[in-house]
Amino acid sequence: MAQIRNHLVPKNKPWSRRAWLRLAGLGSLTGGVAAVSQVTAGEQRPPAVASMPDHRGSAMGPVGRVSTELFDPTRFLRAWNFSNLAADERARFYRETPRSNGTMLREYEIFAVDREVEIAPGVFFPAWTYNGQVPGPTIRATAGDQLRINFVNQGSHPHTLHFHGWHSPDMDGSLPAHQVLPDERFVYEFEADPFGLHLYHCHANPLKRHIHKGLYGAVIIDPPSETPRPPADELVMVLNAFDTNFDAENEVYAANTVASFYMQEPIRVKVGQLVRIYVVNLTEFDLVNSMHLHGMFFDVFRTGTTMVPSESTDTIMLCQGERAILETTFRYPGEFMFHAHQSEFAELGWMGLFRAEDQHAT
Repeated sequence: MAQIRNHLVPKNKPWSRRAWLRLAGLGSLTGGVAAVSQVTAGEQRPPAVASMPDHRGSAMGPVGRVSTELFDPTRFLRAWNFSNLAADERARFYRETPRSNGTMLREYEIFAVDREVEIAPGVFFPAWTYNGQVPGPTIRATAGDQLRINFVNQGSHPHTLHFHGWHSPDMDGSLPAHQVLPDERFVYEFEADPFGLHLYHCHANPLKRHIHKGLYGAVIIDPPSETPRPPADELVMVLNAFDTNFDAENEVYAANTVASFYMQEPIRVKVGQLVRIYVVNLTEFDLVNSMHLHGMFFDVFRTGTTMVPSESTDTIMLCQGERAILETTFRYPGEFMFHAHQSEFAELGWMGLFRAEDQHAT
């Protein structure tokens, strides 16, 4: 983003979407129409020429860096079942026990807690989080595994966990009777079914506020071990946005919370290696979101419940709660942009880069 100027955002007034665009240096164009020179009668009037602004110096992304001490978007890409934690700390939040039928019992410790999260350099959002982060931890299992989620509400409001997939009504986390009050706990338990890409989120009312404030995460259910997906470099991207002035309109957009983070820290992949991207849209207040990848196409597995792609394209559109598994192979080294193809979303932070490197690069 361009450096902040005092005239962009008046004191004591909330930041509108337009203010964010101007702050990003990508808002309304400056410069006016060139004055048309006066002509005398009978002279031919030259065509009016617009004075175009010089865009060559426009910055893409914010000035400065966010702290990655509490949440690192790069590590989040490839972390599930708390794999980003040291072994002793991970054991506090995740355990797996083999079962006699060859599947696993997977146990998770998930807690809700209020915490500010940094969504752009120096910009903090008062979030409601699972385990202190937005998005919440990615849960991963194999179809047929038993999932047990020990949920504790350490927040200031009633919360729940609602999972997309098969489960009994008492595990749904959607009705008022299902709400877990502050300082209370509940155990969710069900079989991982069907295989594919799913999600979880709080279903307490008002629903849009609980989701928008950050209570959501991704769930990956792998196909049965007899028919696995091919090996790939796997990445999780949760598309989200933030209403910083609580006017039911988002001012900041991102993949994995931090605006334009992957513009400054490109996602490193290998040329010739299959890349699998688990994309979940959890953007509130906007009807749809999208993802466009430059310079290539990808196979699309809608919801991931089939091993056969539904299409090959370079842009997908997702409503809230919709998700897709994308597979592609980078043919060439270099940097490839990806972003929302609603241009305003991209300008407000939902854009990034892949950096494709030769296989032998470190």
